[in-house]
Amino acid sequence: MKLAGMVDAGVEAKFLIQDGEVSVNGEVCIQRGKKLYDGDTFAYQGQSVTVKASE
Repeated sequence: MKLAGMVDAGVEAKFLIQDGEVSVNGEVCIQRGKKLYDGDTFAYQGQSVTVKASE
């Protein structure tokens, strides 16, 4: 979330995830540190980001 510019600090993302405000692949995710893979999508406040592996 920080890398995508959705939050300013990792701790902010931590609280949003714990509060159930983030979804991964369409499902609410409260697991901190969840590994996301190429093609996974996460969303927060109507914005979604699809993970793309760096080359």
